[in-house]
Amino acid sequence: MGVLNVTPDSFSDGGRYADRAAAVAHGVAMRAEGADIVDVGGESTRPGADRIDAQTEIGRVLPVVRELTAAGVPVSIDTSRAAVAVEALAAGAVLVNDVSGGLADPAMAKVVADAGCPWVLMHWRGHSRDMQRLALYQDVVAEVRAELSLRVDEALAAGVAPDQIIVDPGLGFAKTAEHNWLLSAHLDRIMALGYPVLFAASRKSYLGRLLADRQGNPRPVHEREAATLATTVLAIEAGVWGVRVHDVRASVDAIKVWEATWRARSR
Repeated sequence: MGVLNVTPDSFSDGGRYADRAAAVAHGVAMRAEGADIVDVGGESTRPGADRIDAQTEIGRVLPVVRELTAAGVPVSIDTSRAAVAVEALAAGAVLVNDVSGGLADPAMAKVVADAGCPWVLMHWRGHSRDMQRLALYQDVVAEVRAELSLRVDEALAAGVAPDQIIVDPGLGFAKTAEHNWLLSAHLDRIMALGYPVLFAASRKSYLGRLLADRQGNPRPVHEREAATLATTVLAIEAGVWGVRVHDVRASVDAIKVWEATWRARSR
């Protein structure tokens, strides 16, 4: 899953693809590099970000979704708003990637059920402005799994088909760096829920802190790609359904190496 943020303030590429032509060109390029789907988002969910209104979000994503779909690029819509999902699905999006797991907008479940499309339910405890104060756990893996299970149960009760549900442990969303490492190390317990897992670690701040220099300054966002590739390979080895990344080509290359090695094991 290639990341395409059509926002001015996302943590990694904010402003780079706010122009429609640049966004579409980047989405087409990611598809050519091997992305199975391009995830278009119009609202930043970085820690501390303020919300925008639905019409602003729709205005950012809809033209890009339409043009990418027309160009033959499979598109997912990264939104927690039902109104945005409705418009994006009508424009050709084929999957809803909801960072709130359905909590931010109770109408989302019906939208997804009616559309019959896949729905990524991410673990979430609150909006970006306040989420880091909610990073309180006794056992982060057990609690994330239990809370994701509740989100799945509510989706099923709303009529979403079981085979359309994907879960995401939500690295960085109401999580400390230590929480992220524990979830990464125990993905098998998240997968034991019985649903495909999306893993999204690309360029996140906990990688920057791991790679900090001797003065304690985190590694800059665009210098975290090698670390991201390591998370991709580890997640694929663990058996995830997909990885959500900014640099598609590098992750595709890394996955090809892993696949070739895996095939050689049986020779």
